[in-house]
Amino acid sequence: MPAGEQRQRPANIGFGEAFRFWLKLGFISFGGPAGQIAIMHQELVERRRWISERRFLHALNYCMVLPGPEAQQLATYIGWLMHRSWGGIVAGALFVLPSLFVLIALSWIYLAFGQVPWVAALFHGIKPAVTAIVVQAAHRIGSRALKNGLLWAIAAAAFVAIFVLNLPFPLIVAVAGAIGYVGGHLAPARFHLGGGHGTGRQSYGPALIDDDTPTPEHARFRWCRLARVGLIGGLLWAIPMGVLALHYGWRGVLTQMGWFFSKAALLTFGGAYAVLPYVYQGAVSHYGWLTPTQMIDGLALGETTPGPLIMVVAFVGFVGGYVKDWLGQPFLAGALAATVVTWFTFLPSFVFILAGGPLIESTHGDLKFTAPLTAITAAVVGVILNLALFFGYHVLWPKGFAGAFEWGSAAIALGALVALFRFKRNVIGVIAASALLGLALTMAGG
Repeated sequence: MPAGEQRQRPANIGFGEAFRFWLKLGFISFGGPAGQIAIMHQELVERRRWISERRFLHALNYCMVLPGPEAQQLATYIGWLMHRSWGGIVAGALFVLPSLFVLIALSWIYLAFGQVPWVAALFHGIKPAVTAIVVQAAHRIGSRALKNGLLWAIAAAAFVAIFVLNLPFPLIVAVAGAIGYVGGHLAPARFHLGGGHGTGRQSYGPALIDDDTPTPEHARFRWCRLARVGLIGGLLWAIPMGVLALHYGWRGVLTQMGWFFSKAALLTFGGAYAVLPYVYQGAVSHYGWLTPTQMIDGLALGETTPGPLIMVVAFVGFVGGYVKDWLGQPFLAGALAATVVTWFTFLPSFVFILAGGPLIESTHGDLKFTAPLTAITAAVVGVILNLALFFGYHVLWPKGFAGAFEWGSAAIALGALVALFRFKRNVIGVIAASALLGLALTMAGG
């Protein structure tokens, strides 16, 4: 981009243009939260310049400490900041709906037609690419968030805490936030991202929502607005739950799914993998909605479809509804269950953003609030690296270290890393090419 053009602030973005972008994002948001956040940074900060890097990271920091899918919440936050409540609702919903429709279709194929070899071959190629995307995301976010030795040390400590000590993610977040709070008073320069953002601004140019852009009127905090969002959110939970309980009884499958995933939604600190043991224990062991093998297959589908990984709950709901089939039409029962589960899983995320966003917007220039969030972002880099290693282990040694090493998967992962880092290819292209390589390798192997 020429220097003169780079300095020009982007024109105001209409609701229709934003709608088209959020719809596109819903179909290309592969790679789990790390990959999805990287895509949004590339599109919204670097390419379109709808929001500055500092404002983007400030919103991301808030989403990181919330239960729920942080990438979907970040999309909701930016949509709300740009186009009020409906902008946030549309952005967050379009982040989820394509994945819901895709998973309903794939779940039906999975149950009705069994294992399809060529589909499995495509997935075989996609998994190494997802690993590479997570590695790239850890690098991208880390290169921007880890501006000094102290923040590097926090990231390293977080990695050791989760990888070696297996400490819970909420504890890591709490400790990092406490370090940032104390450090913001004792060594404020270490927790100020101004230097890093200055570099980003020189590269990307002024943003539509820039560092010095005043908070819009709808994003200013008011107690009456907070109470209204809380009341509406409570009603949107209570009314469907009451209807399900009256129609199917408290012990009905849909009612129990709504109740169970309402609780699960409040435990998803640190992303989907943090709550999967809870979902597994409830859906498989307690309720018997699906088998252990089906749960593992559902996770594979969730990893290889767009949208947040926690969308695996839609697969759980579909299988549970399909198997229990109280309607006499398995597909409709499964689709209804998947929709109910998705509603109760994601509703809290919208409430958290629309209720808490004005509070966070009032703090983006206040170091005593930003320092803890800066430290939390540093810790999250270590957690993302742990996720990359987790993916790599299961992709390269699917049967454990005692089993055979997957040389084909390693080659695809290496090719994806080269495409992402050396040739700067986009995520969707890498995913598509890797899927075709997986199909070719499987066919060549007989």
